[in-house]
Amino acid sequence: MDLSLFTLTNFRHQLSIFPLSSLVIPIIVLLVLSLLVLPIPPVLLDVFFTFNIILALLIIMVAIHTATPMDFSSFPIIVLFATVMRLGLNVASTRVVLLEGHEGGDAAGQVIEAFGQFVIGGNYAVGFIVFCILIIINFIVITKGAGRVSEVIARFTLDALPGKQMAIDADLNAGVIDQETARIRRAQVTQESDFFGSMDGASKFVRGDAIAGILILLINLIGGLVIGMMQHDLSLGDAAEAYVLLTIGDGLVAQIPALILSLATAIIVSRVSTDESAPEQATKQLGNPIAFGVAGATLVALGVIPGMPNAVFLILGGGAIGLSYLLKKKQIAEITTGEELQQGVAERPEDELLELDWDDAGQVDVISVELGYGLIPLIEEERHGRLLQRAKGIRKKMSGEYGFLLPTIRIRDNLDIPPHRYQLVVNGSTRGVGDIELGRFLAINPGSVLETVSGTQIKEPAFGLDAVWIDSKDKEYAQAVGYTVVDTSTVIATHLNSVLRNNTEELLTYEITQHLIDRVEETSPKLIEELIPENLSMSIIVKVLQNLLSEGVPIKDMRTILETLSDIAPSTKSPEALTNYVRTKLGRLIVQLVCDPLDTLEVMTLEPNLEQMLTDLVKSAPNGEDVTLEPNLAQTLIETLSDEVTTAQESEKPAVLIVSPMIRTWLSQFIGKLKKDLSILSYREVPDDQPIKILRTIELKERE
Repeated sequence: MDLSLFTLTNFRHQLSIFPLSSLVIPIIVLLVLSLLVLPIPPVLLDVFFTFNIILALLIIMVAIHTATPMDFSSFPIIVLFATVMRLGLNVASTRVVLLEGHEGGDAAGQVIEAFGQFVIGGNYAVGFIVFCILIIINFIVITKGAGRVSEVIARFTLDALPGKQMAIDADLNAGVIDQETARIRRAQVTQESDFFGSMDGASKFVRGDAIAGILILLINLIGGLVIGMMQHDLSLGDAAEAYVLLTIGDGLVAQIPALILSLATAIIVSRVSTDESAPEQATKQLGNPIAFGVAGATLVALGVIPGMPNAVFLILGGGAIGLSYLLKKKQIAEITTGEELQQGVAERPEDELLELDWDDAGQVDVISVELGYGLIPLIEEERHGRLLQRAKGIRKKMSGEYGFLLPTIRIRDNLDIPPHRYQLVVNGSTRGVGDIELGRFLAINPGSVLETVSGTQIKEPAFGLDAVWIDSKDKEYAQAVGYTVVDTSTVIATHLNSVLRNNTEELLTYEITQHLIDRVEETSPKLIEELIPENLSMSIIVKVLQNLLSEGVPIKDMRTILETLSDIAPSTKSPEALTNYVRTKLGRLIVQLVCDPLDTLEVMTLEPNLEQMLTDLVKSAPNGEDVTLEPNLAQTLIETLSDEVTTAQESEKPAVLIVSPMIRTWLSQFIGKLKKDLSILSYREVPDDQPIKILRTIELKERE
């Protein structure tokens, strides 16, 4: 009893693992093998032939009513099994016809007899001719055309595959789609290429089936006559009457489903993919009242000519004209209804026109590049536009340098700006503007050219250098005389890179910060648990990270940053103070940004009296804020530091200024844009084992 229960339970478990739907194809394969090997009684042949006809009709109905070929992606494998099953039926029916055909009548089943008697009228000569016509229609017209269409579509689909993949990558890089949508679209493109490649092979199955039908018919005819006369002692006429009728009936009952399947193949490969099925497309596109009116009038004109089949022509022509009138009336009614709806909307109060929600409130992107419509070719792959790839490269490089994934760079057109102008927008505000001369190159003067070239003189948008737009034929000459020549995509990409580096701190959002913290939490959950929100809020951490980025300090070492914040958070919550502590902890990394670890760090210092004066000013200000410096002194200090930066750049060395920790933060804020070229460090940020060489001491002197 226990063993039986165990066996029943195991059987149910196997059924749950292998659902019945997964057994359909294996059953069909076994059925086909049985048709090829085992003798089949006429009754089963009737069932299988009827099932074959139903299957063919089902396939063509599904093919007609699918909106896109991919909606019937299983079509190639279905064609394969349907073709093999029909050939198996040919083998089984041939065996029955040759063995029992001398008895005549329904010896091979009622279906074959019906097609031999009713369809072709019992005349084997007529039946042979009808069969040949069906073969010609199937083999020469439908199958050959469908095979050619399948071959062409497969070739063009495979050739277009790299371009479609690049277009998906371009949309992903431009922010038009997200990662999940890109994954789905890549899968669809791959599935589409596989489908049309399989359809090319499936058309060969159909073509081979048509050829096999001809050969099987000839073999059955010759074999039936030989067997009837030699084995059953029938005369030629009796053998022909018995075997030829059954053979033609067998061929027709197999060839008609084959013709239907060929037509389904042609429908699948020759239709244009839309959101509508083939009947919907045909009804909408053929429902042209003018076309029906002209066709009906022509038929009526032919119908009044003596000797023509006047009644038929006049009836059909009049019907076409009537249908034209009905279609025209329907179009007018649709137009009138549309106008009434528009008028009704216009007369409604404004608050009833549209129910607004938060989706209607526009949100700005963190980073976006807006192009005038004349610059659209810069993002079109087929026109060799490389702006998308350049933007992707900038995002990847900066993400690696600064330690966080930059937000998606969205590139879009903007009809409100001139055609050949672009805008670089960060958090909704424009940070850079430039004009592009499409099809030309920008020759940038680095300051040491041998001679100037002619063209449109401008200032290079990223760094303000003298530049000139030149034609492509002058590119090599401009490079030879010392110009740096770049294409239009590089101009925008270089400007974008400069803008993003100058505003890195604005690219760090709360969402990105949370992601960085989540990654640290995977390895150090206790650290995050003690720090957030018990000691520090997320807003303070974001501010500290933004302070670091504003001075060009990467945030790659998030674990060290968070550990430092956790240590000092009980003492202060000031973002500026926390930033200074973190900078001290990251001192070695900061020094390595301007100096190789094995080299001597060459620095500048402030004259002691000047540094003491600035320290007193910072101390006297509440919380180190609102430090006021006498205007002339402030101007002199800025000019002096600018001169030192210029000198360092001319000698191709980094400009580094070391000051006391008390004034470092204030001085960094004071110099403003100059801080991207001048690194200001405190004494505490320099590692003890780092060799230092003081190049000069900055003093404030009266300038002439």
